[in-house]
Amino acid sequence: MSHAQTPAPGEPAEPGATPTVAPAEAPPLTNDRILGVIPNFQTVQDPSKMVVPLTVKEKFELFFKETVDPFTVLSGAAGAALSQSDNDDPKYGQGSGPFAQRFGAAVADITTQNFFQDAVLSSLLHQDPRYFRRGPEFRFWYRLGYSMSRVVVGRTDSGKQVFNSANIGGMAMGIALSNAYYPDRSVNGMEVATRFGTSLVAAALSNILPEFWPDIRQKVFHRK
Repeated sequence: MSHAQTPAPGEPAEPGATPTVAPAEAPPLTNDRILGVIPNFQTVQDPSKMVVPLTVKEKFELFFKETVDPFTVLSGAAGAALSQSDNDDPKYGQGSGPFAQRFGAAVADITTQNFFQDAVLSSLLHQDPRYFRRGPEFRFWYRLGYSMSRVVVGRTDSGKQVFNSANIGGMAMGIALSNAYYPDRSVNGMEVATRFGTSLVAAALSNILPEFWPDIRQKVFHRK
C-alpha cells in the first residue's frame, strides 16, 4: 500500500492528491487602532488562527511601537493635567514648571512599565505580552471576566496559561523606579499601593476595550 507524500516546494502535487492547505497565521503585530486613535497593537483578534510566538526582537519592537505612539504623549499630557488640577500625586506643586515635571513623570511611568512588561520580563520569562481576544462566539459575561483576568493570567510563548508574572512584575518594577523621580512627599507605602491599584485597573480596562471594540465597530459603524 503506497502513501502519498507532500511534494517539495516548487514540485507539482500528484494527480488526485488532496492539496495541503497551510493554516492561516495571525500577524505578530498589527497597526489596528480603536476609534482610529487608541493603539491596539497588542491584540490577537483571531486566536483560532495559528499564532506564532513573538521573538525577543518583536517584543522589543512592540515596546518601542507603543511607547513612541502619539497617543502615549497625549495620555501623558492628560494625566498631567488631571494631576495638576487637584495637585494630586506626584505633588510637584502648581505652575508651568510643575506641569512639565508631571508630564515627564507620566510619560516615564508609561515607558518604564511598557519596557519591563513587554520587552524585558516577557523575553526573560518566555511569556507573550499580547492580548488574545475571545470574540462573539462566547457570552458577554464570560468575555468580560476573561478580559479582566488576563491582568493576572498570562500565556507562555508555547501557549500555556500561567501567572502573568511579566505583567505584574513589570508593573511593580516600573512603580518602584518611579520613586526615583517622584517628589519625596509622594513616595510612601500608601501612595505606592494606590499607584499599583490604579495600574491594575488601567490594565483591566485596556483588555476590555479591545475585546469588545470589534463588536461595537460592526454594530455602530457597520464595519468588520
